[in-house]
Amino acid sequence: MSNQSKLQKEAMHMLKLTSRTFYIPIKLLNPTLRLTVGSAYLCMRAIDEIEDHEQLDAESKQQLLRSVSDLLKNQQFDAIAYYELIKPYQSLLPEVTVRLGDWISICPEEIVDKVKESTAVMAQGMADWVEKDWVVKTEEELDDYTYYVAGLVGVMLSDIWKWYDGTETDRELAIGYGRGLQAVNMLRNQEEDADRGVNFIPDGWNRNDLFSYAEKNLNSADEYIKDINTRNILLFCKIPLALAKRTLKAMKSGKEKMSRNEVEETVDGIINE
Repeated sequence: MSNQSKLQKEAMHMLKLTSRTFYIPIKLLNPTLRLTVGSAYLCMRAIDEIEDHEQLDAESKQQLLRSVSDLLKNQQFDAIAYYELIKPYQSLLPEVTVRLGDWISICPEEIVDKVKESTAVMAQGMADWVEKDWVVKTEEELDDYTYYVAGLVGVMLSDIWKWYDGTETDRELAIGYGRGLQAVNMLRNQEEDADRGVNFIPDGWNRNDLFSYAEKNLNSADEYIKDINTRNILLFCKIPLALAKRTLKAMKSGKEKMSRNEVEETVDGIINE
């Protein structure tokens, strides 16, 4: 097995370990898109683990995220410089973060710059929100936070679709798609976030307002997928959206999350449409 094939296999294993939402739809993509989207997801997951890390202090997070952002802006990602950057924290950081250079190396060269660009913007935005201690007071600030941690995923995916077969999608709707998925995660993790002193609900809002915010953005996701005609891409986009909608419905009825059977039933229903 070549080194590249080995890395690709390890990337899919890492996806399975780290992604509840995207592993299934990524696995269903054709080989080129599977490799590209898988690589892109792991790059963003790598920096997300820095932002969410419970043992790193705020100053270390900001320094790491801003330095990673700078490295990603270089034409060639300097894996040695990255290793030196994370070396003092290596025992704390998860494998998906330590191996950022590997995930970049398996991304097709024609699209890797776009993946690096979106990940660099995300890292910078995350650093800014660490500095603000994740204090969200207005809907505009919630939009800003969800843009950096999730809307940029939509932007990056739109770049990938266009590169792959010329599929054109609305970038604002793509951002709404990402925001909608993130808002569902916020609702699901609200108590857990509160335990670590983080509250993403704007002043004057209650949980119902956050439900409305999620629904509004998931409606944007519905509009987003109307521009997609490539079945493989459409399948990928529909699965996380359907899971998010059904999770929202479950939480509204008082459940914490969907059951495994409900997840499988939702995915099978989309595959067999």
